[in-house]
Formats: sequence, C-alpha cells, structure tokens
Amino acid sequence: GGGSGGRSRPPGAPRVSAAPPPPLLPGVMAASKPVEAPGGGGAAGLSRWQLALVLGAPVLLGAGAIYLWGRRAARRGKGANERKTPEGRASPGPGGEGGSGQPDGPGHEEMSPLGRAQAAKNKGNKYFKAGKYELAIQCYTEAIRLCPPEKNLDLSTFYQNRAAAYEQLQKWTEVAQDCTKAVELNPKYVKALFRRAKAHEKLDNKKECLEDVTAVCILEAFQNQQSMLLADKVLKLLGKEKAKEKYKNREPLMPSPQFIKSYFSSFTDDIISQPLLKGEKSDEDKDKEGEASEVKENSGYLRAKQYMEEENYDKIISECTKEIEAKGKYMAEALLLRATFYLLIGNASAAKPDLDQVISMEDANVKLRANALIKRGSMHMQQQQPVMSTQDFNMAADIDPQNADVYHHRGQLKILLDQIEEAVEDFDECIRLRPNSALAQAQKCFALYRQAYTGSNALTVQAAMKGFEDVIKKFPRCAEGYALYAQALTDQQQFGKADEMYDKCIDLEPDNATTYVHKGLLQLQWKQDLDKGLELISKAIEIDNKCDFAYETMGTIEVQRGNLDKAIEMFNKAINLAKSEMEMAHLYSLCDAAYAQTEVAKKYGLKPPTL
Repeated sequence: GGGSGGRSRPPGAPRVSAAPPPPLLPGVMAASKPVEAPGGGGAAGLSRWQLALVLGAPVLLGAGAIYLWGRRAARRGKGANERKTPEGRASPGPGGEGGSGQPDGPGHEEMSPLGRAQAAKNKGNKYFKAGKYELAIQCYTEAIRLCPPEKNLDLSTFYQNRAAAYEQLQKWTEVAQDCTKAVELNPKYVKALFRRAKAHEKLDNKKECLEDVTAVCILEAFQNQQSMLLADKVLKLLGKEKAKEKYKNREPLMPSPQFIKSYFSSFTDDIISQPLLKGEKSDEDKDKEGEASEVKENSGYLRAKQYMEEENYDKIISECTKEIEAKGKYMAEALLLRATFYLLIGNASAAKPDLDQVISMEDANVKLRANALIKRGSMHMQQQQPVMSTQDFNMAADIDPQNADVYHHRGQLKILLDQIEEAVEDFDECIRLRPNSALAQAQKCFALYRQAYTGSNALTVQAAMKGFEDVIKKFPRCAEGYALYAQALTDQQQFGKADEMYDKCIDLEPDNATTYVHKGLLQLQWKQDLDKGLELISKAIEIDNKCDFAYETMGTIEVQRGNLDKAIEMFNKAINLAKSEMEMAHLYSLCDAAYAQTEVAKKYGLKPPTL
C-alpha cells in the first residue's frame, strides 16, 4: 500500500518482520509483514501469524487474522500434544478427547449388545497396537455392527478407530468417510475432525481440510501445535494457488502519487528521478529558441520526465518506449525509467528484460547500472530468491562503490535475511558516504534495536532506544525516524510516547496513509479502542484509496470483531491492489481463513472469541 509510511518499498516487496516489523525502504520493504524466507517461514523460518504468537507482537500486526485470538492461549500452550490412536476409552465426551467412561458401568453389561461391541473394539485396539491393521478394521467393523444405534458417543469412537486403522493403510477416502460418520454422531469430536483434515490434505481437498482444521484450532483453544501448523500450511498453499491464477490475469494498476514519490525519494544517487536539467526543459521562452524544443519533441525520455514532474504517470511507459524504439540519446535512461514503472505497476516480468539490458550496457553511466542492479536485487528478494538478490547488490557495490543507495538498500535486504551485523555495516557505509542521511541512521537504529529485542538483552535495548532519541534530535524533519521509534516504543509497551511519535510523523507527512494505519493499530493495542482504530484507518483510505495495507488491517480488525463478511470484503479490496504475487498470496490466506471461520460457525456454531 502506501509504502511504509513514506518509507516506500518497491512495489510488492515483502514486508519485513521484527517485533512489529519496521517500515523499511524500497529497495526492500515496509511495515506490515515479514518476508517469507525461502524455506517458507518468516524471517526466522516462522510464518506471519506464528511470529505474532511467538513474539507477542501487537494484536493484528503482521499476523494471519485467523489465529490471532489464539495468541495468548498459544503462548501458554502445551506445545504439540500428540494424539494417541486409536481411542482406548469407550466414549469421547462431547468435547472430543475425554469420555464419559462406559455408560453402563463394567460388571453387569458383559453380554449386552454394547458390551459385545466394546469387547470387539478392545480386540481391535490390540491388533492395531500390534500393527495388524486389516484385522483391527474387521474388529472395529464388528463393533459398529453390534453397537446399539442410540449409543452415539460409543459408535463415533468405533468409526474414529476404524478411520485410524485405514489411515495406517493410507486409504484416505475411507478415513474421510469414517471420520464424517464419527463427526455426525459427535459434532465436536476433535480427534475425528483432525484425522479428517489430514485425509482431506492427502486427497488435495484444501478447502475442506481448512474448515476441519479451523474447527479443531478453535475447539482446542489454540493449544495444539500440530493442528496450527497444518492450518498454516493449507492457508499458504491455498493462497499461493489463488494468487498465481489471479496475478496472471490482473489489470496493471498505477499506485497513488504519494506512493510513487515516496518510492523515488528513497534513492539519492538516481539519475532518472532527478528533476529535468535547465537545458532539457522547454518552457515558453525556449520554445521560441527552437533548438531545445526540438530535442524535447524528438525525445520520448524527456517528455516522460516532463510527465513525471506533472505527476502524469500513466504516460511514462509509452514515452519511454518511443525513446527506446528510436534508439535515442537517452536509451539507457528510458529503459531504466520504463523498468521502474513496470515494477511500480506490479509487472516484474516486463521490468526484468529492461533492467537486464541496462545492467549489461558497459558504456552506460555507472549510476544507471547500479540503480538497475538495486531494483533487480529488490525484485529477486520479493520473488524469494535471496541468493540472486545478494549477487545483484554485491555487483552494484563493486561497480559503484561510492553509491550510498547501494548500501542503504542492501542494509535492508540484510535485515530481512536476519544478518543484522552486516546490515549495520552497510548502514554505516551509507552514513559515511552521506553523513546527512537521516533514513540510514534511523534504519541502523532499528536494526540494532531489533537485534537487542530478539536477543532479549535489556541493556542493548536501552542503548538502541537512546539511539532513536539521538536520531530524532539530530534529524527533527525525518518522519522515518519517528515512525521506527514509534514501533520500538510500541514493543516496549510505551504506548503514550509511541502515539506522540506517530503524531510527529503526521505533522511532517500529513498525506502519508501508512502512518495513520500504524497509529490506528496502536489504539487497539493500547486502549482496545476499536472505533478510534477504525476511524484512523478510514482516514488512511481517504488519503490514499490504493493503500492495500489499510484495507488488509481493516479486514483483520473486522475478523477480531466477528464481522467476517465485512472482513472478506476488505481483504478482497486489498487483493485487487496487491503489487506482487507474494503479497496477494498472503492476502488470500487471510481471506480464506476468514471464510473458513464463517463456514465453521454455520456448521458447528463455533466462533472464536471476539475483541
């Protein structure tokens, strides 16, 4: 969405995560989500919502909506409760795992129908434990046949046990069928629901799998790691699948002018984002002189630059194309500018050949080549190719070692890769080359803070917090400094002071939508004030109606309030604005999670607690 508080990231770049994530800059990131590391987890191999669980991140921040309400429960949680199979007791209680014991008491029911059914089941359990699954199935089938039909709980256990035996033989259809019988007889039977979820996963019925595992998570109050991991896995697969399809056929979308300006402002050694030079402009007087206006007429690139100054962004790609087709004087600049706008509208596959061409132009200005490498490196990072990304940044540093942008953007990449020491070195180099770079100083502070926070070292946390104070004293006009400090203060539960920092950001950048979203999230965490939170996020949308982060956050709040249909509507708005396939996949996961809850609520009358 609107970058990260003026602190734009490249279109669609993954958002980084820490305690809450920093709003990082465009070569790389922004404020609301962790990047998915190549292994599929977030920065430390964990998914977004797990990071929220583990770090106790602010409610909602960077977390998959579905499991937020389980946050506290999960942190108290018992870890992975292995499920014992098969069921040894006669009947699970309505909550699933326990039991009401044997309804008729042992001694006198030896030869009653239920007693004979129990005996067949016990025999089946012995075969099961001995690994003789076919024989176990025969015994459980006999137990089902003998059991009086009104003994729902016992009957559900027998079906569940037979499903466990089928599972050992990998007969997934039979597993699902028997679990369905068990759940019909005992609707909140956790063991049967979870076993059916696993069977649906094997049968590639992702939607059904997600519904079952959502019900299990709610019934278990988020105490069981196994079910939460399965939910996360299915949500990611569904998200990826849907995003792939949707992204292929999406309409390219120009971001808001605020986002574009904020994106370009993160580069200082960038020729294409500098204003037109005097000699290039054709104002009224120059038109009379003839010569300059002729260059202007014939140079698509110079016209594109003029449009850029007028914020007439939609015409830039076509003007650059004219310059490139004419093999004009500004061909390298036109390729780079066109690639940049392709990235901004989310069309990475069109941007790549342009960037490749600029990078390979040995005779082009080295600043253009370095800038193309930064942008290609960021693109690789958002496509989850950190090795290629690192190669591009290293090559940029080799060919243009005095280019501060290279170190600034590479520093952000290193934060994403959890290489904090290297990130700090890069920020230091950027500061050495450009001592007045407030952004690099603020982000260096955030990197040091994040390192201290994750290492739980109170002294270094204090030192990092003091670092922020120094930065805002030294650079009182740098909104990023206040924004990053506010996020660190929020972690430290210093909510009042964090709120003041966001107000300072808003004074400096009143049209920055993302700051309003962060301030809105703060109201929730600080005062549980949903109305104030939503009011601030609505204000963000008013400022920038293309801010996907605002719609996503609003959707997550609506999930918390139990307004699932409204949440789904908000997530869909964010999906249509997403700038990369990865971002879109994350949003689809949130949307599917909310949808699964509506289905579970309808079927089982189960709702997670709302705020």
